[in-house]
Amino acid sequence: MGKSHKEKKKKESVEESKTQQEGFVVQSEDTTPKLDTSNWPLLLKNVHLMNVRDCHFEPSERGYSPLNRPLDEHIKHGVINLDKPSNPSSHEVVAWVKRALKVEKTGHSGTLDPKVTGCLIVCIDRSTRLVKSQQNAGKVYIAIFRLHECVPSIKRVQQVCEILKGALFQRPPAVSAVKRQLRIRTIFRSDLLEYDPSKRLGVIRLDCEAGTYVRTYCVHIGLMLGCGGVMEELRRIRSGILTEEDNMVTMHDVLDAKWVHENYNSEDYLRRVIMPLEKLLIGHKRIMVKDSTVSALCYGAKLMLPGILRYDNNINKDDEIVLISTKGEAIALAISNVVTAAIATCDHGPVAKLKRVIMDRDLYPRQWGLGPVAARRKLERAMQNQKGDKNEVEEKEDAIKKKLNVDEEDRGVSPPKKRPRQASTSSSSSSDSSD
Repeated sequence: MGKSHKEKKKKESVEESKTQQEGFVVQSEDTTPKLDTSNWPLLLKNVHLMNVRDCHFEPSERGYSPLNRPLDEHIKHGVINLDKPSNPSSHEVVAWVKRALKVEKTGHSGTLDPKVTGCLIVCIDRSTRLVKSQQNAGKVYIAIFRLHECVPSIKRVQQVCEILKGALFQRPPAVSAVKRQLRIRTIFRSDLLEYDPSKRLGVIRLDCEAGTYVRTYCVHIGLMLGCGGVMEELRRIRSGILTEEDNMVTMHDVLDAKWVHENYNSEDYLRRVIMPLEKLLIGHKRIMVKDSTVSALCYGAKLMLPGILRYDNNINKDDEIVLISTKGEAIALAISNVVTAAIATCDHGPVAKLKRVIMDRDLYPRQWGLGPVAARRKLERAMQNQKGDKNEVEEKEDAIKKKLNVDEEDRGVSPPKKRPRQASTSSSSSSDSSD
């Protein structure tokens, strides 16, 4: 009997782990679940390596796994890694995508000049809330520059590229539609990939801060070499965390995917073109919260310690982190108030302050204000309001009486004196008898 009971328990645990593995959902467990999550998608990857604070929570049926959202929700919470063509501006390309997909809002991760090609992240509807964070993310460019005179020494050009690193002063070029104001931009890495002295052409790879003008950088290379230089071509190969190899698509792909869906009712092509917004947040540190906490966070509440299920290592104070649900949905971007060690040792207190809420309100049910403490506070407030209402009524009556007395005094009329009730009754009876 004992063996059969143990075998039955083993089978049940294996079945539970299978359902978790297939559905990409973290379930409530008595102990830490032994799951291999190295192949799980997006923000749920390597969940088993996160520190566990609490395993007990009540799972909610609301919400969707990022890869299993209905198509309408998938588009609303989607991003496109678009290969921007040459000649049209970034705003024109974004407007074309908006018109092609028939959505309400679109935004992009950073403006590219009309002649520049490459990685342009287009955010749709709800994912436009991530536009600001993506615009401030680092960028990587491949640029071709031409020198005005021949410089035969490749080493000299390499030395100049090494010197032009770190914080540099830049003024936007004359062709730019920005105020020409001196600013500081940081160059993290500058590599000379190729150089042809006969054609006076060179190719550089530039890893830089957002807002860097590569055209100005090429002019500075020419100034440092003493011969002058100009940028010939430019392509962005990385924006934030997405590169050319991360499902980059063209405008033709977007139009074809929409046409296939409308004419053949097939979602596959459209789902390949549009990625979930969680793809942009893979590089952030994560904190997984209980399903009962999600709705309060969507209304702007601070994250408190009792609402945490799991958290990543090496979280420092003032770090930008992402709060995720047990299904792997991005709830909000937040600024950490504590370090990882404090989350592990403390019992109560605020953990993070919200920076930008991503998820829609009321997607998860409201769970705040249902405990005994909240009920007691509600009762106290109701009693105070009743007392306050009585006091307000009395104050209003006194104010009206005073106003009437003041008006009558101004007109020279003495305020009427109250007669006793007996006198009034006797006078009325005498008048009745005389009649």
